[in-house]
Order: sequence, then structure tokens, then C-alpha cells
Amino acid sequence: MTLHILGICGTFMGGVAALARERGIAVEGSDQNVYPPMSTQLEALGIALKAGYRPEHLGAGVTEVVIGNALSRGNPAVEAVLDRGLAYTSGAQWLAENVLPGRTVLAVAGTHGKTTTTSLLAFLIDRLGGAPGFLIGGVSADFEASARLGSGECFVVEADEYDTAFFDKRSKFVHYRPKIAILNNLEFDHADIFPDLAAIERQFHHLVRTVPGSGRLLVNAEDENLARVLAQGCWTPVETFGIDAPADWQARLDAPDGSIFTVLRRGEVLGQVRWSMAGRHSVMNALAALAATAAAGFDPRAALALFPQFRGARRRLELLAVTSALRVYDDFAHHPTAIRTTLDGLRARHPQGRLVAVLEPRSNSMRLGAHADALAPSLDPADAVVFLARPEIPWDARRVIGALRGEGHAEADVEALLARLAALVRPGDTVVFMSNGGFEGAPHRFARSLG
Repeated sequence: MTLHILGICGTFMGGVAALARERGIAVEGSDQNVYPPMSTQLEALGIALKAGYRPEHLGAGVTEVVIGNALSRGNPAVEAVLDRGLAYTSGAQWLAENVLPGRTVLAVAGTHGKTTTTSLLAFLIDRLGGAPGFLIGGVSADFEASARLGSGECFVVEADEYDTAFFDKRSKFVHYRPKIAILNNLEFDHADIFPDLAAIERQFHHLVRTVPGSGRLLVNAEDENLARVLAQGCWTPVETFGIDAPADWQARLDAPDGSIFTVLRRGEVLGQVRWSMAGRHSVMNALAALAATAAAGFDPRAALALFPQFRGARRRLELLAVTSALRVYDDFAHHPTAIRTTLDGLRARHPQGRLVAVLEPRSNSMRLGAHADALAPSLDPADAVVFLARPEIPWDARRVIGALRGEGHAEADVEALLARLAALVRPGDTVVFMSNGGFEGAPHRFARSLG
């Protein structure tokens, strides 16, 4: 009896695989491209990986198939599952049925900051002795794996609004039925599946409907879109968090880059945080995680003392290299708001020297041009920008370059981009690569080239 996972190298599906393996289930999987870091993590768990979606990968011993949301009808493996009458489900439903029953589920939702906030929330509860289970949609620097069952009552899950599978077009997070939910922020994204912002707000309200009256909603007080979601109906106690807006949980920035801040709960000072994260958005993530930790019954003052130990998630403003001349960061930012907050945080952290942004417009929304008009303003903090403008992108990168405040370049492939970057940078620069994909290894290749 074997569970086969289609799309296993995605961060979420890889986490499902790790949880199934920990439950003692025989697990294998396939993906179009078997690639690290998830492939390395899964191989270390003894999970067999197969390249390509070939029907013959679904051997005679396969009794159930978990199908990732990147696969659709016409995919050879999907067609084989249907033709052979194999039992199949989605990753979100498998998690809901096999892991979450009987647990206190803490779900982290939002357009931005889900992975970092989920990592921080799991880290705090873990270090406070809660031994939580978790599924993080990325690679945490504070845990050996992106998912585990845990022995404690709590299970922390990154709650994605993207659709569940080709046969279930609801958002993944409606499956989780959390007792405590963070609504971190809400903007238009995923233009490939959502026609407008109202459609995403509707899905967020579906999540709100599933949180019991005995639970808690932790909501960004500064987000008007979330206010509209709650206005559709709310049956759960709400606590808010914010920096500028009045809120139950509030932060006062004591350093411009957000590396030092003071936390207040309903006006009472709980303490000051000094940590390695940067940016206003990171402070908002911190408030959300702290509020959820308290809602789960843990001491927030004790949690505050742990923040300096938090190392964060990989590729969330991850410092790859520091030389006498340059600093090189790698970041997951792929939405104009995330790009702007990342650059603002870096500008505050490194006010001297130029800031060079290297961007791969890779997300479906980016490739479709849904954010093209907002892209140039989001890059204002950068002194120079280099785009990976692949030929298949349907919008004109030159128009975006013409609207930039600083210097701009567009290159059609990674080799040309790296050559352009090598000629562009000069001593004192801070370089940040931004993409929600592998970027063909460009960040690490550039960092290695510095010697």
C-alpha cells in the first residue's frame, strides 16, 4: 500500500509527503522537475522521487494518489489516475482528514508573509514547550524539515488562498477549520484563478465562517480589504494588530529598519524586541505570530524573549554573501507590495550605497501582466533594476523600465542578466534577487562569482 504524490517537490506537497512518511505510510512521488531544496529533504526521509508525470510511475502498489494543484486534465499522470479508477485526493484534504482532527489548528492566511509568520509562530510555540506540529510552505532555518506531526496539541499550518486541485476549486484554507486564524493582509493576486479582488475576499470570508465562536481571529488593523471581509459577517472574537492604526497588539518602531521595536498589548508595554529581521512588514508578521501564540495559551512576554533566536525562512531576505564590496540577498518577493516592502526594509538597513534589484517576473499574475502598472512604483527605492524579461512574457518590460525612477535594464535570459549585473554593480552596492521560483540559480551563481 503506497501513497503517490503528484507534484511532490512543491513546498506544500513536500510537507504533506513528510507528514505521511512520519505517520508510517509508504510514500513516493513524482514531479515535472525533481529539484532542491525539497528533493534533498525528501530523499533524506527515504522517499523515492521520480522525474516526469508518466503513467508508469503509478505502479501496482499505489493505492491512493495525492494530486497537486499545478496538475490539470490532460496531464498523463492525471489521466492514468482517472482511467484506472485509483483513489485520489488533494493535499489540503489529505491533511484535513489524516493530520488535523483532534488538534488545535492555527492557520496563517494572507497575501504576504505567510511563510515567515508560520515559521515564527511554530518556532515560538516550540521553544515555549508546546511541541507543535506544523506545515510551512517554505524551508525554515529553525527546523530540520518544513513539516512534522509534533506531539503537542497545536498544529500550525500555512493557509494558502490558492485553489485546491483541478477537481476542487475552493481555496486550500477552507479545509483546515482552524480554531485560531491569522488574517495577515489581503490584496489582489493569483490573476490566473481570481477575476478580481472581490473573489479573493469571498474566499477569505469562507475561511472566517469556519472559525468557531470559541476560537480567535487575529486581523491586521491597517487592511481595509480585511475590514470588508469581516463586514460580511463574523462570529468569532477578533483581536487586531498594527503599527500605525489603533490595535489590540501594537508595535512602536525603535529602529527605522524594524530590527528593534517595542510591543504593546492594549496599551500596556510587554517588552522590546531586537532581532535579525528587517522591514515594517516583518514587524507586522511578528505581531501576528505573537498574538496567535498568546491566543493559544502561551505567555507573550516569554515569547518576546525568544525573538532574537529566530532565524527565519530561507529566501526571505536571506543574506547570501557579504564581501568588502557588496552584499547579496535572496528574497521570495513577487508581488508589487512585497517588492516595495522588501526594498524599503533594505534601504533602511543599508542607507549607504546603491540598492540594486534583480527581478524575475515569474508568478502567474506577473506573467499575465496583472501587476505591470504597479511594478515601476514598487521599485522606487532601488537605484538600479535588472529584469529577467523572458520572450514569453506578454507585457512590455521596456515600458516598465521607462517608468522607473532609477536605472533599468531587461535581459532575455539568465546568462545575459548575470553579465549585465556584473558590469553594473560597484563597491558599496546592496544587491537583492527577487523571485518566487528558482531563478535558474542566479542568486547563488552571482554570489559565488564574487569569490
